[in-house]
Amino acid sequence: MPKLVDVGSIGSYFESLPDPRHARNRKHLLVDIAVIAVCGIVCGCDGPTAIHRWAKHRESWLAQYLALPNGIPSRDCIRRTLIMLEPEAFQRCFRAWISDTIAADASGADRLIAIDGKTCRGSRDRAKDLGALHIVSAWASEEGIALGQVATDAKSNEITAIPQLLEQIDLAGTLITIDAMGCQKEVVERIVTGGGDCVIAVKDNQPKLMAAIRAYFLDHLERDLEDLRYRCDETRDEGHGRIDERSYCLTRVPRGFAPRGDWPWIKAIGYAVRITRHADGTESDDVRYYLSSRYLSGKRFGEAVRGHWGIESMHWVLDVNFREDDSRTRERALGNNLSWLRRFAVTLLRRHPDKDSLRGKMMSCMLSTDYLAQVLSLQHL
Repeated sequence: MPKLVDVGSIGSYFESLPDPRHARNRKHLLVDIAVIAVCGIVCGCDGPTAIHRWAKHRESWLAQYLALPNGIPSRDCIRRTLIMLEPEAFQRCFRAWISDTIAADASGADRLIAIDGKTCRGSRDRAKDLGALHIVSAWASEEGIALGQVATDAKSNEITAIPQLLEQIDLAGTLITIDAMGCQKEVVERIVTGGGDCVIAVKDNQPKLMAAIRAYFLDHLERDLEDLRYRCDETRDEGHGRIDERSYCLTRVPRGFAPRGDWPWIKAIGYAVRITRHADGTESDDVRYYLSSRYLSGKRFGEAVRGHWGIESMHWVLDVNFREDDSRTRERALGNNLSWLRRFAVTLLRRHPDKDSLRGKMMSCMLSTDYLAQVLSLQHL
């Protein structure tokens, strides 16, 4: 049974968060700073200065729920605290919050979780020879929930970040989707031994596996798949001046499949084809290949492939509504924690039932504390 969390009880989820500040510098309660930061980001604030400015204007409202022994924390206090907080410990507080307020899916279907990376382009620091901060995050695709993230200094480090992120997730009963960067033996093994399953894109970073899957399907397609046992699904979507027709095909790993010895956890291979008809009459197509640790139904395989686009949509929202790519935050820990707050804000805002845009909901939170309280408590869901 989901728990109804009001604004006054949100702070309880941060009571176990270790306070990294020296005792003599604890003028403001850590719980107060955390709740103020969450509220500010949900209202569209882009960093400590804006969060402080928003909180000063809402001091009387915040005082109803927070101790505020010395008033509203300064911009520098908020900034220093977010720099010092250990990101993984910070994220655990939010996972407890989500666990209490959102009921588990009772349908019995595996939880679909997409893992993907995003670069915060404005965080590059040439003076310190630091590349842009890269965030690898996990997103529950069908529920619209941020589950965790790991920061790295380069996109190429996704290979090492993904196993770290998997450690934060309860893998039992999950179906993990990852793009080709995560097509690594160690990643597949970790997911399967953790009690989950996976659908992972296969590209040229695994040339032997890619060549074997492509050759197998091309051979059977020449005979119209007439002697192949497979599961399939098809969808058709119209919008934005185009028509997208998608087909999905999944089959068991065949006997004599050359890469099988190196990939013993793979139980099925598949492909997804998208044909797009544009308004000007032109057509474009795209073919992608996949491995799967379970022989899924055609429908579920298609849902897994399409569900992965949900995290890419979330990344687009971060740039358009939160202007994440424009953020000039160079301090790595601060950038990581602010990025997590934005992802959690997307979770809260998307789950509010209003038929408004996410940007519209952010503006409503800024203008109305009653609306903000609804978003924070996940009311009417």
